[in-house]
Amino acid sequence: MAAKAPNQADPAEDAITGEEISSTTIPTSKPGKGQNPGPARNAFSELLSPSKKQPSKHTSSAEIHSPPTTLTTFTGRAGLGAYTADPGSFPASRVISYNDDFVIINDLYPKSFIHLLLLPRNPQNHLLHPFEALQDPIFLSSVQQEVRKLRTLVAKELQRRFGKLSSKEKQRENAVERMLMATEELDESQLPLGRDWSREVISGVHTHPSMTHLHIHVLSRDHRSPCMRHRKHYNSFATDFLVDVEDFPLTAGDAKRRRKAGFLDEDLVCWRCGRNFGNKFAKLKHHLEGEFEEWKSE
Repeated sequence: MAAKAPNQADPAEDAITGEEISSTTIPTSKPGKGQNPGPARNAFSELLSPSKKQPSKHTSSAEIHSPPTTLTTFTGRAGLGAYTADPGSFPASRVISYNDDFVIINDLYPKSFIHLLLLPRNPQNHLLHPFEALQDPIFLSSVQQEVRKLRTLVAKELQRRFGKLSSKEKQRENAVERMLMATEELDESQLPLGRDWSREVISGVHTHPSMTHLHIHVLSRDHRSPCMRHRKHYNSFATDFLVDVEDFPLTAGDAKRRRKAGFLDEDLVCWRCGRNFGNKFAKLKHHLEGEFEEWKSE
């Protein structure tokens, strides 16, 4: 059998391509004997999952999260359901960690250097539009807490990967060395702060999700990836098409509730320098390569 979307998204407002949607059809059966379960754990997986990924033993929601049969598939827009239904069947290169309430995965088509998805598992919420699901105050609080944790971990991973290239980090390191070498006692509060890597992380939900199951994006703000191949890819994260979960709950009159169409067709504006590239995606893409190098060295 196949899991089907209860509501069909508008293809004109999809932030991803039809190819990306169709390639999320994933059987949930575990790898058979002799099959490769996937790449070994990487450093980011280890950072996000310091202990072995195991479901909590004190769960009271076994019925909610019981694994599907091996015949179950999650087709197209419903593809993310495979991860929430049976996260243990995926390698750590895809599913970073999970518990009774959430699954954290690496996006199959990342649109930045780091791009994670937070997938809620509660069926009372996970098939709702995010604007509806995040009006529940208890559920919203749990999502916001998880997103904050993920933002912190992504920031730490950026520091690990790019800290040695950052001029602000070097300034602090040099000041610390001088302080340690000094004979007189120095005030540590006078040290340069170093780089605030938390400012380099963005997160939120799309006003028009392309996938059926609720998912929250948490990603580095560089917008640099081989999978960033279209205007709508970029604008889905560089415009108000992405709504921060900290903006919820939305009031009845909030402009974001209008789900305005057209965000994906807006001019392409560099997130870092503000240069407007109109509809010239290839030029923006080339420009972002240079911005990426400068961004790392800030």
